[in-house]
Amino acid sequence: MGDDAKNGAGKCSPKMMEALKKNTHFTRLEIEALVRVYRKLVTSNANLGVGSAAGSVSGAVVPTPGIAPVAVTCEGLDRVVFRELLHNTFDLVTEDVLMDRIFCAFDRNSCGAVRLEDWVHGLSVFLRGTLEERTAFCFLVYDLNNDGYITRDEMFNLLKNCLMKQPGDDDPDEGVKDLVELVLRKLDMDRDGKISFQDFQTAVRQEPLLLEAFGQCLPAEGACQTFMATLCS
Repeated sequence: MGDDAKNGAGKCSPKMMEALKKNTHFTRLEIEALVRVYRKLVTSNANLGVGSAAGSVSGAVVPTPGIAPVAVTCEGLDRVVFRELLHNTFDLVTEDVLMDRIFCAFDRNSCGAVRLEDWVHGLSVFLRGTLEERTAFCFLVYDLNNDGYITRDEMFNLLKNCLMKQPGDDDPDEGVKDLVELVLRKLDMDRDGKISFQDFQTAVRQEPLLLEAFGQCLPAEGACQTFMATLCS
């Protein structure tokens, strides 16, 4: 059981603090500030009676589009609050499926809520992640069924809203399928018809612009700078 599970949502024990300092890109003062923001979000959500953020709600089932429902088994930030945070704080305006997958990438233990440790680790990648860390994060977001590959079907689902339907198009899906094949030629290094993490990593190293090839799942640099400036003020 993690330290936050033992001490309650939003509590940062000395042991957890040392682990976060060691395993993230934040200083002690920055982590302390992130803990305060986290506590404020959890408390505000509890006061509003929204979702499950401030109490243990073991057994509640959270639907995830295209993925088996996840039972909420721990305390932390729920999907509603997390989505609002992405939109309002980091200017992430992206497809619902990506919003949900970003939540799943933060929720490292798949307990249906973003715990304090998840929050700090996720923001470390968001705000100061290396290219390797961001590559792993984006791949996890795009791998919709967590099988270790981005398949044609997953690419289709991720890209289908990227193209505007043109008047007279008999089959708008054909344009998406063509786009999928184009992306596969760029990313499928071993030509097996699907994208492994190694494929994705190699392609991004060669061309970093491919990092968010299937949709935005990281905040822009300006949003990161604004968040950190506000955090440390």
